[in-house]
Amino acid sequence: MRRYVLGVIKVQVFGAQPSDKRLSPHQRKRGHLKVEYEQVDPKQEQWEPADWRRQLENIREMRKARDAPVDHMGAVKCYDSQATPEEMRYQVLVSLMLSSQTKDQVTSAAMQRLQAHGLTVATILNTDDDTLGRLIYPVGFWKTKVKYLKQCSAILQKEYGGDIPSSVEGLTGLPGVGPKMAHLAMDIAWKQVSGIGVDTHVHRISNRLGWTQDRTKNPEQTRQALEQWLPRELWSEINWLLVGFGQQLCLAISPLCATCLNQRCCPSAFITSLEKKPKLGSPRSSKSPQKHVGLDSSGPASSSHVREEKNKSPLISPSRKKTPKISLKEEEQHVTGPQLSTRSSRSKSKISAPND
Repeated sequence: MRRYVLGVIKVQVFGAQPSDKRLSPHQRKRGHLKVEYEQVDPKQEQWEPADWRRQLENIREMRKARDAPVDHMGAVKCYDSQATPEEMRYQVLVSLMLSSQTKDQVTSAAMQRLQAHGLTVATILNTDDDTLGRLIYPVGFWKTKVKYLKQCSAILQKEYGGDIPSSVEGLTGLPGVGPKMAHLAMDIAWKQVSGIGVDTHVHRISNRLGWTQDRTKNPEQTRQALEQWLPRELWSEINWLLVGFGQQLCLAISPLCATCLNQRCCPSAFITSLEKKPKLGSPRSSKSPQKHVGLDSSGPASSSHVREEKNKSPLISPSRKKTPKISLKEEEQHVTGPQLSTRSSRSKSKISAPND
């Protein structure tokens, strides 16, 4: 029994046949050694942008003063700290709804007027649309936001007892509340990090820094791209960092690349990109989407390239050639008959007029 078991093991290991006297020596020859390894699917390497840690530390250094509008007038500063927890969470949600397409200064002023009027679910429902519109004006799309505030407040009173939902799904189900507002509301109001709040600043800067594997077209695509590689412990901080950075340095138009600490490691440094398509016939309309701005030989655009552009002689269109001027005497030589005397007398009268 023991020999038979060993023989089976030999077959399995070496590929040989069990010992049998009826087999010839050639048939009893040991087979080739075949070693097979279990192929374990290796964990796919996760993509992450180059130099992102260096870029992040530089942004932290530039934001350490905390003097951007978002630091003083953002959603985290717009609620009444003396209000009840339910009222505080409601005020956070209202400030986020008003902040869409609106500067922080305008949102903060509107929130102050609402708080002076009374900013609770009950007071908003008891306020007529005209009064509510005057209180939040001039936030962006204020007429639409008046309707959203009324509809949202009615749902909160009926289904949540005056509080706000405690989940992203519940928040995005409210009128006028998108993913960015929902994730920020979860972070500020409920102290739960559910996702990255991506607004226009975070969307713009993430694409400029190359923090998305492919260029994204909207903030929601940017959020999904960032959450695939950015460590979760940075999700709450990244919104505050990039929003203030976009308000002060990485502006939408004419970013201040010369004063940015990331000018050597940012792929978009000193590049003015036409993110919005100009109208046809506009001086900004061009087929090339990017324009390099040469500052020095060490920058992205070399100064020698600028000198070469300056030395190029402009092409003159044949239609723009100037016709030679004809003097008065030459013109008179081509005029005959009564026209000559008339033109001559007319020119003499013009010359002698100032002396009269």
